[in-house]
Amino acid sequence: MLTDFDKRLLNLIQTDLPLEKRPFAMIADKLGTNENEVIERLQFLKEQGFIRRIGPFFDSGRLGYVSTLVALKVRPERMGLVAKAVNRYCGVTHNYEREGDFNLWFALISPSVSAQTKVLAEIEKLAGVEQLISLPATRKFKVSVQFKL
Repeated sequence: MLTDFDKRLLNLIQTDLPLEKRPFAMIADKLGTNENEVIERLQFLKEQGFIRRIGPFFDSGRLGYVSTLVALKVRPERMGLVAKAVNRYCGVTHNYEREGDFNLWFALISPSVSAQTKVLAEIEKLAGVEQLISLPATRKFKVSVQFKL
């Protein structure tokens, strides 16, 4: 269960994490506590599954990378093994199971089209993968999601 402190902390780090040498000290000042308490609480919240990651998002296209959304049709009995194998590839940003014929989806960011093609060819050959569809974005929309607690 989240405490009031946890909720205030999570609200702050979603939008107001400072780009400073000691960002958690600055967050602590805003919350009326100390840096160690903020860090310890964030570690606890991560261990409990309330936080997946803390890190920057960057515009991969402006940095010269290519990206695609990938849909896989995976035999159900191989789902766990295929998902773990996909997650091992550098550039896979997330991976999730869905209902329907194409039951495993992931996003892939690569330094070049040739690197992307190589990774997709390897994934397509994984035992249990029946079909792969690459769906590169033709237009991007960035939606800022904030969870007010």
